[in-house]
Order: sequence, then C-alpha cells, then structure tokens
Amino acid sequence: VTFEWDDKQEVAFQLLKQKLCSAPILALPNGCEDFIVYCDASNKGLGAVLMQREKVISYASRQLKIHEKNYTTHDLELRAVVFALKIRRHYLYGTKCIIFTDHKSLQHILDQKEVNMRQRRWLELLSDYYCEIRYHPGKANVVDDALSRKEREPPLRVRALVMTKLKQENQRTSRRKMLEELVTLLW
Repeated sequence: VTFEWDDKQEVAFQLLKQKLCSAPILALPNGCEDFIVYCDASNKGLGAVLMQREKVISYASRQLKIHEKNYTTHDLELRAVVFALKIRRHYLYGTKCIIFTDHKSLQHILDQKEVNMRQRRWLELLSDYYCEIRYHPGKANVVDDALSRKEREPPLRVRALVMTKLKQENQRTSRRKMLEELVTLLW
C-alpha cells in the first residue's frame, strides 16, 4: 500500500488537530482551584480524568504492569488514585482537589490503622496533596471505566500505513513524520 499525502489529507489532519484541542473536548485549566479527579482501575489498566468546573482538562490511562496484575482490588483502586495524582501533579500539587473513586473503602483509607508497606508508601504520597477522596458509584463512572478497560491491540490502520521501501522511509517529509507519530500515539 502506498502512502499518499495531499491537500485532502492535510485538511482532514488540521481539522482533527483543531477538534482535539478545542474546548468541547479539552479545556485549559483556569486558575488552581475546583479540580476534580475521577479514577478507576480494572484487571487491564488504570484510568483517570482531570476536570475543572465541569470541563475536561485531561484524560490519562495505562495498562497494568505485570506485577500490578497481582494486586487486590483495593490496592488497584488506590494505585489508580496515586497514578492520577502523579501524572497530573503539576496541576494538583498544592491545590485542593476532590478525587472520586468507585471503591467505597478508599474514602476511609487515611483512617485505617493496619496497612501494608505498599499502601503506606502510597498514603505518604497522598499526604503531600490536599485532596479529599469520595465515593462515586461505578455505574456513573463511565469515562474512567472506558479508560481503565481499554484493550491494547495492534490497530489495523497503522499496519497499512507502514512503508515497505527503505527509500520512501528516508524521504519522508516532516509532515508525514508528524502524522505517523500521531497515528502511533492515538491509535
């Protein structure tokens, strides 16, 4: 399959960039207050959404590492909270935020007397942030469920875009290179 990039693809690419960065999809933070974080974990991965005044600031998700697949549900849900705080620390550190999780017992994690070493490390990290953990029923946590349960399969579209000739690989323009990097990141 040959890779072609002309005006039609350029217009579509610019439109996609504009839509992904526009306010209905993502918004820039306004000040450093009213941050809300929704977290979720599954046996596949972790997901988090950072919001401010009902506007999405960012989405984040990742697959579980091999050793994390052995964690209990409680530890996985706590790990999702830690993941969200770490990945968005530049927004959340030093500000008051509310963290919603679908695991009810995490509301009282700071009051527990007996915790394992892993939980102790995470609780120490939590103590650096000015946050409150609240329960949010799993059925209402649709976005985080989708992020944490997203399966990682090699997309078919990317395979079709791979160039087979070395000469073509060396002659890519910066525009093509950027598109391929975006395709790799987004799909």
